[in-house]
Amino acid sequence: MRRVVVTGLGLVTPLGCGVEPSWQRLLEGRSGVRRIDAFEVADLPARIAGVVPRGNREGALDLDRVLPAKDRRRMGDFMLYAITAAREAIRDAAYRPGTDLERERAGVMIGSGIGGLPEIERAALALHERGPRRISPYFIPSSLVNEASGVVSIEHGLRGPNHAVATACATGAHALGDAARMIQLDDADVMLAGGTEAAISRLTIAGFAIMQALSTSFNDAPETASRPWDRARDGFVLGEGAGVVVLEELEHARRRGARIHAELLGYGLSGDAHHITAPDPDGAGAARAMRMALKRARLPPASIDYVNAHATSTPLGDPGEVKAVKAVLGAHAHRISMSSTKSATGHLLGAAGAVEAIFSVLSLRDQVAPPTLNLEQPSEGCDLDLVPRSAKPRSIRYALSNSFAFGGANVALVFGKPD
Repeated sequence: MRRVVVTGLGLVTPLGCGVEPSWQRLLEGRSGVRRIDAFEVADLPARIAGVVPRGNREGALDLDRVLPAKDRRRMGDFMLYAITAAREAIRDAAYRPGTDLERERAGVMIGSGIGGLPEIERAALALHERGPRRISPYFIPSSLVNEASGVVSIEHGLRGPNHAVATACATGAHALGDAARMIQLDDADVMLAGGTEAAISRLTIAGFAIMQALSTSFNDAPETASRPWDRARDGFVLGEGAGVVVLEELEHARRRGARIHAELLGYGLSGDAHHITAPDPDGAGAARAMRMALKRARLPPASIDYVNAHATSTPLGDPGEVKAVKAVLGAHAHRISMSSTKSATGHLLGAAGAVEAIFSVLSLRDQVAPPTLNLEQPSEGCDLDLVPRSAKPRSIRYALSNSFAFGGANVALVFGKPD
């Protein structure tokens, strides 16, 4: 079986634009959650989100440097985030396909859970208030989920597989796993893979809030709202951003002298077959995905040192994941470190799995478990090392990254330090 390695990383997160700003602020225990100021929130139950910082200051996303304003009007923000993260990943990988054959052996798989929902909201309002002639001719292409992959493949001339995943909050992780399989099956030598989301809008907030999915008790203290496993948690915080990696066949990477960040060793996926939104409270589906990932990686459970948890700060999901990890790892679960980086970023929906996979790779690189912010009083049964409030240096040889989604989709990825 062809082996797949990670040679490039790119991030746009509420902590900052770029891998190093995001990672360093995460390790420092900083939060990207703040009060929403882009639209009116006074009548919304949830008024906070993990918002990508914009502007020309260090670590912020300067959209004028991404594309000219006239070109940005043709795209949803989720596409702009994907373009930005993909550029950084390609620079990091020092990857420049020079021949037609090389371009045909490189593809893109960047998904989104919601895609251009804010664009749909704006178009619907324009249609209702001003009529059909006021809708932009770019409305449809600016909102289609697969257009993130499309614009990235066009910009870099990548003519191999062009695909998109849309499995809600498991999207980014599914994209990495499916792209890795394309490389293993010899459909490509290189894949840009990841997830992107820019769904912070009145419609999105209202929709999740009416489901009682969002945190509403910490509107006056945004940085404390995302609190996985803590007894005071009351729902997730919506976030936005993108994570893109360059995945590459191992020998292809070695031949061109690429720096290898990690090896993607295992990919497991399963379905709960339980409920359209609620996870299986016993975590059985999540456990099946983790076991499959370990089987594909040919690793025993006791090899895992760190778990980047899906834990979103919801009452039901967080303890269910702890149960699943205990079921898979057994007694070894009390020897690992497990944290939820959503405590700092909020929940990036379709981008979450890719962003957290990158954080897992960085934990291997720097031998440190990032913190779970705001974890003051763990819920009953949440008795593992959940890395409360401060990053923890430790030996990490193998890391597991979990992503779960509405509809019962579960994904687990196993990464290992490069040989």
